[in-house]
Amino acid sequence: MDLKDIYQNVIDGQAAEVEAGVKAALAAGIGAEEILNNALIAAMNEIGERFEAGDLFVPEMLIAARAMQAGLKYLKPYLAKADVKAAGKVAIGTVKGDLHDIGKNLVAMMLEGAGFEIQDLGVDVPPEAFVNAVKNGAQIIGMSALLTTTMASMESTIQALKSAGLRDKAKVMIGGAPVTQDYANKIGADAFAPDASSATRVARQLIV
Repeated sequence: MDLKDIYQNVIDGQAAEVEAGVKAALAAGIGAEEILNNALIAAMNEIGERFEAGDLFVPEMLIAARAMQAGLKYLKPYLAKADVKAAGKVAIGTVKGDLHDIGKNLVAMMLEGAGFEIQDLGVDVPPEAFVNAVKNGAQIIGMSALLTTTMASMESTIQALKSAGLRDKAKVMIGGAPVTQDYANKIGADAFAPDASSATRVARQLIV
């Protein structure tokens, strides 16, 4: 199995073929880290670039991310055995009072596709849950909101991190339809990502 085939199947959103390709590559003696970097992450990088160039849209990105996850799921135990370190640990959630999760799920999948370890806190996440995630080693907090009425929870979470003495322990990245760079600046977030593709790029910059 050629890694180029796995790469192409991720881009085409062929989940079953990606999983089969990963199995075949492992059986052929290709290392788990090589498969991760040169097939799965490389393909998701291209998907991100195409999305930012306007050549594909959220549905195609979702389908590709799901295909990548099918391969990653099978690969994970091998990566653990090889002691491959994640790019960073991200705790992500939709803030308290907000139940929208499509954008948050897509960001989580894209970040996972970029090699990050993801803790998905779900929706309607209170500030304390984000604080606990930082206590448990999250290096980045990703907060999403789709409603203008719930955006205030982002500021409350940053305040909760400060109160717990943990603000300098994690970077805070925010996003969602009503969220802007101005709002991120106003509440003291470290970064704003307008979409799932840029979230991956921003997260990489935050970890450096």
